[in-house]
Amino acid sequence: MIKVLVAEDSSVVREFLVYILGSDPGIRVVGTANDGEQAIEAVKRYRPDVITMDIHMPKMDGLDATRRIMETDPTPIVIVSGSTDPHETETTFRALEAGALAVLKRPNGIGHPDHETTTRELVQTVKLMSEVKVVRRWPRVRRDAPATRPAEMGLARAPAQVRIVAIGASTGGPPALHTVLAGLPKAFPAPVLIVQHMAGGFIQGFAEWLAQSASLPVHVAAHGETILPGHVYVAPDEHQMKVEHGGKIVLTRDAPENGLRPSVSYLFRSVAKVYGSAAVAGLLTGMGRDGAEELRLLKEKGAVTFAQDKDSSVVHGMPGEAIKLDAATFVLPPDKIAAALVNLANHRGRNINGV
Repeated sequence: MIKVLVAEDSSVVREFLVYILGSDPGIRVVGTANDGEQAIEAVKRYRPDVITMDIHMPKMDGLDATRRIMETDPTPIVIVSGSTDPHETETTFRALEAGALAVLKRPNGIGHPDHETTTRELVQTVKLMSEVKVVRRWPRVRRDAPATRPAEMGLARAPAQVRIVAIGASTGGPPALHTVLAGLPKAFPAPVLIVQHMAGGFIQGFAEWLAQSASLPVHVAAHGETILPGHVYVAPDEHQMKVEHGGKIVLTRDAPENGLRPSVSYLFRSVAKVYGSAAVAGLLTGMGRDGAEELRLLKEKGAVTFAQDKDSSVVHGMPGEAIKLDAATFVLPPDKIAAALVNLANHRGRNINGV
């Protein structure tokens, strides 16, 4: 039985969430909180396995409550937000940076056509997050971290040029990506393509949050656009993203892979086909194995590949699977991944043209 604490200031929404979660035989709601201060006290009293956390609450908001809980009684936290407005989601992503594991839209009400889908997503996410036993707070990026040289990566030599960087992430990915992108300089000569598994409606806000700390422009990818050096492209909701010859992004409604759309596997397979040894690709923290087999394919084609190390991962599923497959050229924490990308790009020439 999974013990859940519901922190939500609206009594109507709070009762709705309690009803949804309590309807599952594997979940028991052990307590509720009207504000952040009550949430902190309730964690000590009830010792929940998972917390659903609202962001906008009186006395203490969900961000500060998340920080305090992660400092004193680390517990898996799922942010349940009533807004997906990009201009209002900054605090939500700061909560992920502070240690929350996932963000979801508040489930739609009874009678809404998406009610069953959104309630099922909440229940499944709570169950999955209850399996995360260690929740880590992310250190700030160490800008003075020494760059990892090609020789230290086990590379006999660095290939001629980097034409593209492709990254996949899931649970715990936003703060890891935040760290990687914050460590890349404005003059970074390659485009960066990202697939981040995330609940629908938050990708635009996620891209804007990443852009606040990145030196590179961050966009939600658009169909048919030309991939530009020194730009970051995030796969949009409910679309598969791939690259094609000529250096363009293609978005499709192709079927989910590994149950996911966008899928890291889908992107990586196209990168392997189009860019081959001129690519750098890697997997960050996340549940499952999306992208692991395709990362091995990229490595076999001569690309430099990486996986996030276990100690810095919230969940070592995706990168761990890649490591088991010997798909990762090197294994590093996010800040050192950024330094390694800079080093590789600097050693591989600067003629970053379309394929």
